[in-house]
Amino acid sequence: MSDRIILSGMRFQGRHGVTAQERATLQPFEVDVELVTDLQPAGVEDDLALTVDYGAAFEICRGLVEATNLRLLEAIAEGLAHELLRAFPPISEVVVRVRKLQVPLQGDLAYAAVEIRRRSAGRRGG
Repeated sequence: MSDRIILSGMRFQGRHGVTAQERATLQPFEVDVELVTDLQPAGVEDDLALTVDYGAAFEICRGLVEATNLRLLEAIAEGLAHELLRAFPPISEVVVRVRKLQVPLQGDLAYAAVEIRRRSAGRRGG
């Protein structure tokens, strides 16, 4: 299926990182999600109940990034994928990108990022 809802460039403040200082200090994170689901019923019926509510998906992302304290971007991405697939059963697959915009490295770096793709438990294979 190629239908997808895309939420791009969501910005949140979080306390994530390997060092204690990173986890103690608010820093900016940027998140993109792609939610793969059949959009035809919602498009034909013009009915929010037949699709994924963007606002609810945004709040799931905000809640995890702003209310947790994780060491790795990979853990943030896995948590987001899990929560989105759990909250919205019509989603068959999710792509999550998490960017850390202030990386504590000696040098010029725009961001560090991870991207993962996960399928719902009922849709493994194919």
